[in-house]
Amino acid sequence: MRRRDLIAVLGAALVPLAARAQKPMPVIGFLSATSPRTGASFLDAFRQGLSDAGFVEGHSVTIEFRYAEGQYDRLPALAADLVSRKVDVIASAGGPPAVRAAREATSTIPIVFLSGTDPVAAGLVATLARPGGNLTASAFNSAS
Repeated sequence: MRRRDLIAVLGAALVPLAARAQKPMPVIGFLSATSPRTGASFLDAFRQGLSDAGFVEGHSVTIEFRYAEGQYDRLPALAADLVSRKVDVIASAGGPPAVRAAREATSTIPIVFLSGTDPVAAGLVATLARPGGNLTASAFNSAS
């Protein structure tokens, strides 16, 4: 009996591992026009939001980071690299140039971004209610 119990316990323990092996971890492509240092507080909030939603980097989600370090001409190649890696979603940070680069690199991978400017006026989305395409945003305005 003990041997059967041991086999049952080992089998039950391996089921989640087998299921995990069959379903790969989701991959987020993080595209930023800035540097890791410049966007550190945003990145901390991003990771916290993921964690609050049950996604922990390295455990239940992988994040591929690409930083242009303020060199906007690098954004298209960085976005194309994320697309070639077949990320599940692109999170864009650092303003409209990063969003545009991601949008030009793919029309199928969802792109999410936070905008401190009006994304409609910037030509990023059609309307706030119905952005269209594969982009979605959270826009905010601050009064000085």
